[in-house]
Amino acid sequence: MRWDRQRVGGEGEQAIPGLGGLVRSVTSPEFAGVTFHEVRARSVLNKVPGSSAVPFSWTVNPYRGCSHACTYCLAGDTEVLMADGDLKPLAEIEVGDEVFGTRAHQGHRRGAPTRVLAHWVTVKRAYRVVLENGAELIASGDHRFLTERGWRHVTADRPGPAARPHLAAGEQLVGISLYTTELPARLGVMRVEDLGREIPMYDLTTGTGDFIANGVVSHNCFARNSHTYLDFDAGKDFDTQVVVKVNAPEVLAAQLRKPSWTREHVAMGTNTDPYQRAEGRYRLMPGIISALADSGTPFSILTKGTVLTRDLPLLSSVSTEVPVGLSVSIALLDRELQQRLEPGTPSPQARLELVRRIRDAGLPCGVLVAPILPGLTDSDEALDSLLAEIAAAGATSVTAIALHLRPGAREWFARWLAVEHPGLVPLYRELYGRGSYAKPVYRKQLSARFARLMRRHGLDSNVFRTSTVEPAEPAGALPVQRRDSPAPVQEPLFPL
Repeated sequence: MRWDRQRVGGEGEQAIPGLGGLVRSVTSPEFAGVTFHEVRARSVLNKVPGSSAVPFSWTVNPYRGCSHACTYCLAGDTEVLMADGDLKPLAEIEVGDEVFGTRAHQGHRRGAPTRVLAHWVTVKRAYRVVLENGAELIASGDHRFLTERGWRHVTADRPGPAARPHLAAGEQLVGISLYTTELPARLGVMRVEDLGREIPMYDLTTGTGDFIANGVVSHNCFARNSHTYLDFDAGKDFDTQVVVKVNAPEVLAAQLRKPSWTREHVAMGTNTDPYQRAEGRYRLMPGIISALADSGTPFSILTKGTVLTRDLPLLSSVSTEVPVGLSVSIALLDRELQQRLEPGTPSPQARLELVRRIRDAGLPCGVLVAPILPGLTDSDEALDSLLAEIAAAGATSVTAIALHLRPGAREWFARWLAVEHPGLVPLYRELYGRGSYAKPVYRKQLSARFARLMRRHGLDSNVFRTSTVEPAEPAGALPVQRRDSPAPVQEPLFPL
């Protein structure tokens, strides 16, 4: 979907993906703890920005999770203005509650009722924002409040002029009267204090993209980057809030019939897995596959979901009409580690069996070994065992990618590593420092070792990628990968 069409008044505040076409939000005993937000999308064929380094230009994602890096932002006792005028602690808000947000009206913001679509909790470092009227706000450094100059984070993300917009003494926050729908209040910031400790933090996703916290307009939570480059489950927020574009096959077919469509390669599974658990219920992929094939559009699918087995007869049939690339993501064999990193996904053995079934159907199948984790899955023994199983399953190619930690994913992974494997923190601090990518010397050494092991097992040794760009699918699925995008400059991942 076109994210800019989800903004209010062009001011930059996104709504939940697909909210404009929301049909209903449903739960099912079959998917305990998961809410499906069913939407009617206006577009499902997505153009990849030209600045992106991925080796394809178009994607289709019939499913989306709530994704953004500023999740879990306010203390639980923060008072939220409800639609009926009452106040309720943030920690006690529930999905389905009606609260006050804001909407653009004739160039100005006005208070407006809105529905709570999701609610999260975690632990983050706390900061106190002290206002001139004596009020206080306890929030994480990532949280944003509305000021006269636009949205501002509580704290900077780095020193110097390159820092993100953030609160400072004298900044005027925009407040709302508890008794009208106007936004008359201007609340000056006196100071922002680091409390020096972590506390439980809460946040919401609302229909308007914001809510009123302690009388101040507070930015909505949009969760972490969905199915990040880590190829991990991105956390409870992603796993329990699934946006389903229920009309995806019909919309895609209409878009592909346009005279302007030039039948470029379409990649699926590059952001969210098209064969995640929800596909077993919604069955969107058969229609999507048929639409692509009927239009003569080549396509590829990257998945770790065994639901793909259901569509093998269809995929085998359309492969005679258009080029089809299939690949399965298998990062490791250790079942215990896999369950901690990828909860809710099929086991490595189930994915290896999927490779076998794809090959038995007469289709080529690549395997994406990603991410390779320094100190956890990068030993010769671990890689050799994995490649032996991949070769035995009949994979036609292998692509490997060293761990990439882009913003959103890196914060999550740093916390996970500190809890699960604290002894590895110094190694990661050394390898990643301020960047998203491991040091070139590590990637070069890993590439050489991996190529040697692939030759041992008779696998294609020309597809290893110690990628400095986005992950690509295994050879044969996509064009040659671009390598012209520099890594972004970031703050230290594991600060001293």
